[in-house]
Amino acid sequence: MPKPNAPAPTDLPLPMTPAELAARGWDAVDVVFVTGDAYVDHPSFAMALLGRLLESEGFRVAILSQPDWRSCDAWRQFGRPRVCFAISAGNMDSMLNHYTANRKVRNDDAYSPDGQIGRRPDRATLAYCQRAREAYHGVPIIAGGVEASLRRLAHYDYWSDKIRRPILLDAKADLLVFGMGEHPLVEIVKRLAAGECVRQLRDIRGTAYRLGASEQGLGIRDGGFAETASESSPLLLPSYEEVSSDKAAFAAMTRTILEQTDPSSGRPLVQCCGPEAVVVNPPAEPLSQAEMDRVYGLPFTRRPHPSYGRQKIPAFEVVQDSIQIVRGCFGGCAFCSIAVHEGRVIQSRSEASVLAEIRRVAQSPGFAGTISDLGGPTANMYAMNCTQPDQRARCRRTSCLCPSICPRLNTDHTPLIHLLEAARRVPGVRRVLVASGIRMDLALCSPMFIAQLARHHTGGLLKVAPEHVVPEVLQRMNKPTVETFEAFSEQFRREAAAAGKREYLVPYLLAGHPGCDLPAMIELALYLKRHGLKPDKVQDFIPGPMDVATCMYYTGLDPRTGQAMYVPRGLRQRRLQRALLQWFKPENDADVREALLEAGRSDLIGDRPECLIASRPPKQAAPPKRSKTDRQEKPRVGYRPHRKSTRRKKTGE
Repeated sequence: MPKPNAPAPTDLPLPMTPAELAARGWDAVDVVFVTGDAYVDHPSFAMALLGRLLESEGFRVAILSQPDWRSCDAWRQFGRPRVCFAISAGNMDSMLNHYTANRKVRNDDAYSPDGQIGRRPDRATLAYCQRAREAYHGVPIIAGGVEASLRRLAHYDYWSDKIRRPILLDAKADLLVFGMGEHPLVEIVKRLAAGECVRQLRDIRGTAYRLGASEQGLGIRDGGFAETASESSPLLLPSYEEVSSDKAAFAAMTRTILEQTDPSSGRPLVQCCGPEAVVVNPPAEPLSQAEMDRVYGLPFTRRPHPSYGRQKIPAFEVVQDSIQIVRGCFGGCAFCSIAVHEGRVIQSRSEASVLAEIRRVAQSPGFAGTISDLGGPTANMYAMNCTQPDQRARCRRTSCLCPSICPRLNTDHTPLIHLLEAARRVPGVRRVLVASGIRMDLALCSPMFIAQLARHHTGGLLKVAPEHVVPEVLQRMNKPTVETFEAFSEQFRREAAAAGKREYLVPYLLAGHPGCDLPAMIELALYLKRHGLKPDKVQDFIPGPMDVATCMYYTGLDPRTGQAMYVPRGLRQRRLQRALLQWFKPENDADVREALLEAGRSDLIGDRPECLIASRPPKQAAPPKRSKTDRQEKPRVGYRPHRKSTRRKKTGE
């Protein structure tokens, strides 16, 4: 194992070029992190967090950010890594990063300099692993990040509209790290550096590995894994071939994966794919509070790498002065992948650690006095978890909040309230905002928290996520009833008025979710009109890998109950649902009219107050969409970096 290196200067980011290696006096590196994102040395960016952690363990780490994947030359610029390549597509799945819900190429990339598109390929994990293998044969390749994590087993891919194999089988990586990678990655790197081979690392939690055809004599095919009685023995999932041809099998697989996401009770999962198989170990143990404090206390510069000069990284601009205080989410929303990536167990930093980071931010040059966000996936889950851990280990609920709040859940907001009060008193800080998501049903358990939020921690607008109002749709989403939104709204507005402030709620609403039909969207539009709500931005449901709602979209079945359900498919249905959310916009008039007529609600077309649209279209109304466009389900061409459009060039152009 290499000897620990002298600590690197805390005012320098991790090296991105051979010149920076030479300046540090390094003749080689131990780990090369390959990422599809621009390198920002900030704890909100996974490569920075993990790179700094390995650096603190004495390893030499270099960052290969957004390399040209057309050849393996970039992978050779640091020389042969002594330990491994650590590869990630970035903070987002590369397909979600590239394409909209309508499968159109996005106009910008928030994780690239100046928002440039074309800085990473489609399915970046596959391309990066292939180039690493070409560059240095025999160097272990460890895949990780959101893209690899959520594609660790057979999954529905919205962009190709088919079931794809576990990503390990296509990427040919040696190991896959899923979830938050601190524990497994540090153990992997330490054991590789100590001389162990990759096959000896198959016992590490939070990892997945491939079994080749030559290893099929281990009892996989005969079901031996599934028939053992031990609670720690592996479970045999339906094979890739089964879930590709049988939607009921895909739903059963999804349900099993959900039930095995808890680190206390999760069992290894095995899935066969032709002559090969993938084994997914139980999730890694969550970080303790001391470990969270250590990770977020590492010497980040909190800035993009100097090589970007005046170029701006849009994602960094959003989180520049934010502080993450919590990880994980036990909400279990059907369209969200946090539970299968970060986990349901809440991991919180200590108040002292958070305040120390706030003080560092407050002393940094250019700080304007506002902490833009004190939060995480769900800010008001800070310091909350099950009060009976022994019961949690046997619990199979996918949500601690729906259909009702579990009586064993600690819902005390006092630690968060104390933290917010202390944060406001830090010298140099004028405001501390809570801009990330909060759970309204949890907040209603603490009137004091709502009062603090309205009086001190809202910058005029507070984003909340009722998502819908129709009970059947909310049940499919695993969200609380609309009465929860109404009760929270009333309390929040009352507290804001008492403080003499004008604060407003910005509701997040979702169109096109499985289980939602045109009549349900019309009910939502009527609700919004009755309450004077005109959402400026709305969301289209995008089926992301491993989400419960994605299983619903593909199979037409609710994997939790096995019940059949309606699924809005095709661009036309999605377009009509989205238009209903913004019925008040003149350019949506033709689509809203079409949706109302199709649903048999012509009574809502007219000049009466209760109508959604007027009897005659306004002058600004857009013409009806052509049916040919509606039938176009897939992009005509794949992603082509540096091209201004997806139009095919004609011969001779």
